[in-house]
Amino acid sequence: MNTILAPLPPLRRELLETTSILKKVASAHRYLAELKGVSSSIPNEGILINTLSLQEAKDSSAIESIITTHDELFKDELFPEFAFSAAAKEVRNYVSALRTGFEKVAKTRLLTVNTILNIHVELEKNQSGFRKLPGTELKNEQSGETVYTPPQDYDSIVRLMSNLELFINDDKVLDIDPLIKMAIIHYQFESIHPFYDGNCRSGRIINVLYLVLKGLLDIPVLYLSRYIIRNKQDYYRLLQDVRDKDAWEEWILYILTGIEQTSRQTILMVQEIKDAVMSYKHRIRADYKFYSQDLINNLFFHPYTKIEFVEHDLKVSRLTATKYLDTLAKDGFLKKEKIGRSNYYINIALFGILTKDDVRF
Repeated sequence: MNTILAPLPPLRRELLETTSILKKVASAHRYLAELKGVSSSIPNEGILINTLSLQEAKDSSAIESIITTHDELFKDELFPEFAFSAAAKEVRNYVSALRTGFEKVAKTRLLTVNTILNIHVELEKNQSGFRKLPGTELKNEQSGETVYTPPQDYDSIVRLMSNLELFINDDKVLDIDPLIKMAIIHYQFESIHPFYDGNCRSGRIINVLYLVLKGLLDIPVLYLSRYIIRNKQDYYRLLQDVRDKDAWEEWILYILTGIEQTSRQTILMVQEIKDAVMSYKHRIRADYKFYSQDLINNLFFHPYTKIEFVEHDLKVSRLTATKYLDTLAKDGFLKKEKIGRSNYYINIALFGILTKDDVRF
């Protein structure tokens, strides 16, 4: 179906601020603020950035049928030379793309087209940039029917992306609640579909970076991919309904519900990680002379760690690092495993948290 994609902002503002939307906005903000608070209560923010970005990368890639296991993903960080699966590599690229985007947004306080292009380079590991050739169509996965044809010519894509950049960064274009605006941004980016591949994953990175840009989060810890996986048919249907029927209310409510539900789930996960960090910290400090905060940071920054990581982070010898890890494995903090001739160590508590099937809501 051919649809002429209009630049932003949408023409009918009354569709964007219905009573139902404004009520849901208030609820979503409440849980998002709680998530921001609990995330800031963990002394080392790098622990959350690393562990939750891995979780998001896995879930976001799964939407595109890039499937990997937690085990493959965590081992790939330790032993990239083993090439556990192509999917694990792609998920790693997602983590790199997210970090690239976060660093640029944190530094510039802008979310620009160039930043989006840099995110895509990290994601796809190529310099293909925006689509230059016609022929891209979005099809129904079951029937194969074309449901949407995005802009086909390069100049139109560049023009619409420049318009999107202005909309993202200049609130005078549309002075509206940022969570509503995020839903509009996501719709527009996915409808422009500027890249040959990686559009959906790029779009989900843009979502969380926009929340950081607006100060609603300090670090990128709110990810909608698991929510989208569970409501995938609604996601694509509602996107198309905006294109076909200007049905903004249902789409915005879908995104706001995702923000609310995911915030609540992430609050619980962050609290579990915090409790596990404090438990390991108190127990190791009480019973082992080799306790240090750097050791705790290492064990929770890497769900799987290895001797070389501890050597580097704690500035100790290989023999000493091995002694620390073997002692903690013997006493039940870690699980020692082997691949080839190398040992690695699984943080039992953290692995359990990250791999738990989340059926709380």
